[in-house]
Amino acid sequence: MLTAYVDGACKGNPGPGGWGVLLHQDGHAETYYGHDAHTTNNRMELTAALVALQASPPGLPLAVWTDSNYVRQGMTTWLAGWKRKQWRKADGKPVLNADLWRQLDLACHNRQVSWHWVRGHQGHPGNEEADRLANLGAAGQSCLPQLGTG
Repeated sequence: MLTAYVDGACKGNPGPGGWGVLLHQDGHAETYYGHDAHTTNNRMELTAALVALQASPPGLPLAVWTDSNYVRQGMTTWLAGWKRKQWRKADGKPVLNADLWRQLDLACHNRQVSWHWVRGHQGHPGNEEADRLANLGAAGQSCLPQLGTG
């Protein structure tokens, strides 16, 4: 089992933002982070989850840990309804960040992915590291995975 801790950060909402990913398996860890000059916190949370999926081997089960209920509930509860309603919410309005939700849905296709929530800023080592990485991204730094090499 591969474990991913993901987080997003934004300096202003909207404003400059960053995302962070810690991938962990059997004592080996990889870290990634990135920047967006003008974004929202929710977009950075979603981007972190997407990068975790894209950077992990598709044949391995993946446990994604996030401090964003928006991400966890979206993937475990809301996604199926949004798809049935052509990416509309219960009130008929378009789903915000539908581009990223669609990419996440596609990245999960034919994969074993579980979604978990962890309370943020409570000292959990994986979450604290993902938060640190997201803040590096929000400060304009990046360390990106090489995708599509497997």
